[in-house]
Amino acid sequence: MEEVAILNNGLAIIVAIVSLVIGGLFGALISRKSSASKLANAERDAAQIVENARKEAETLRKEVEVQAKDAAFQAKSEFEEESRETRRELHAQERRLVQKEENLDRKATHLDEKTEELGRRDQSLADRDRHLQAKGEEVDRLVAEQRAKLEQLAGINSEEAKRELMNSMESEARHDAAKRIKQIEDEARETADKKAKKVLSLAIQRYAGDYVAEKTINSVALPNDEMKGRIIGREGRNIRAIEAATGIDLIIDDTPEAVIISGFNPVRREVARLALERLITDGRIHPSRIEEVVKKAEQDVDNTVREAGEQATFDVGVHGIHPEIVKLVGRLKYRTSYGQNVLQHSLEVSFLCGIMAAELGINVKQAKRAGLLHDIGKAVDHEVEGSHALIGADLARKHGESPEIVHAIAAHHEEEKPETILAVLVQAADALSGARPGARREMLETYVKRLNDLERIGCSVSGVTSCYAIQAGREIRVMVSSDEVSDDQSYVVARDIARKIENDMTYPGQIKVNVIRETRAVDYAK
Repeated sequence: MEEVAILNNGLAIIVAIVSLVIGGLFGALISRKSSASKLANAERDAAQIVENARKEAETLRKEVEVQAKDAAFQAKSEFEEESRETRRELHAQERRLVQKEENLDRKATHLDEKTEELGRRDQSLADRDRHLQAKGEEVDRLVAEQRAKLEQLAGINSEEAKRELMNSMESEARHDAAKRIKQIEDEARETADKKAKKVLSLAIQRYAGDYVAEKTINSVALPNDEMKGRIIGREGRNIRAIEAATGIDLIIDDTPEAVIISGFNPVRREVARLALERLITDGRIHPSRIEEVVKKAEQDVDNTVREAGEQATFDVGVHGIHPEIVKLVGRLKYRTSYGQNVLQHSLEVSFLCGIMAAELGINVKQAKRAGLLHDIGKAVDHEVEGSHALIGADLARKHGESPEIVHAIAAHHEEEKPETILAVLVQAADALSGARPGARREMLETYVKRLNDLERIGCSVSGVTSCYAIQAGREIRVMVSSDEVSDDQSYVVARDIARKIENDMTYPGQIKVNVIRETRAVDYAK
């Protein structure tokens, strides 16, 4: 209805405006044409226009009213449809809310029932705990009573029983440990010994060295005993000149047709031997000639030493060694150890290292180099204090050898703990070269002392009744008490003795520790 009123007002305004316009036009026409006929025509025309305008306005108003009614009806229909949709949604939400309230009521009821059930369970558990506590107190009381009765019957208290049990368990654990150690050692020995023996036997077969110990030359043969007087000279001036020039001592005694050369330095001893032989051959023996011959002999020995070192490096196939190290290797030609020539021994060790390195798949050149240089400390050990292994390591380090070579030299006699495969190879090859029959000889005193030390170490272990060093010190046979040492513990005893020998003694090769346990039953027929 408001829209109809608005339309009516609009039509009235339009009519008024049209009337004003028409009035203005008529006013203009009247002002211009003052004739009455024209004015009358104008008024009729104006009236006609006004009437037409009124009719058009009325028609327009009716159309507007119809459109307004249609719009109002459509709006009313849409409003009613929206209202019906809204009511349906409200009814659906109301139903869902009712269902949720019912579900919440059911859950609340179920929760109340669970709470009551948990309360009953808590009460039951509390009752059970009180019952168990009472039972535990009763059990503790019964255990205490039984323990008191057992202590009274056994005559020992619980602490003593505990100690006996612990001792029994400890003994059983030691027994099990000994069995486990035996098993592990057997498994390791089964594989390691087989592989080691294969490598060592192959190395021995592929290298055929001399088996005869070389004896150091310590005397010079004379053509006759008259030569002794010429060597001594007037008032001993010749012998003093020789000793002063060479630094060694000449011993001229009742030995027929021989002069003994005594000196700690093997190179000086060789110079003296060579010079003395040349003087004897030449026949001219006097101080000035002696000095000349000694200088020539020193040059010849230096050349021999250098050539021997170069030949050794060429034989084993190693290159790039410092000239001073090569010279030290050559000096080993005049050095012996237990009657074994050290240069020949170094060559043996070098070849053995190379063979074993090839079998194990490591650097053969490096192994040969370490084997050749492992005893270079013996070339100067008469001049420098200390172990020849550490001296040799210092020399090698000083002249640019690699840390692996230096470590292998220092560790081949356990002055340092071997930490590389190369060090272990050098150690094994050194022992193999020195331990084979005929390679070395020992002084009687050293030999006897080593046997006594072996027996002393064997007897120092608990449970040992007696021990004997046999096989020239290559084996120690240990007898143990069957009451104190079991069969499995005998392996532990053997291992302990072997470790003590390794830590306390220095020896070539290896020493077998053989532990024997036996039980003897003795009775007499009367």
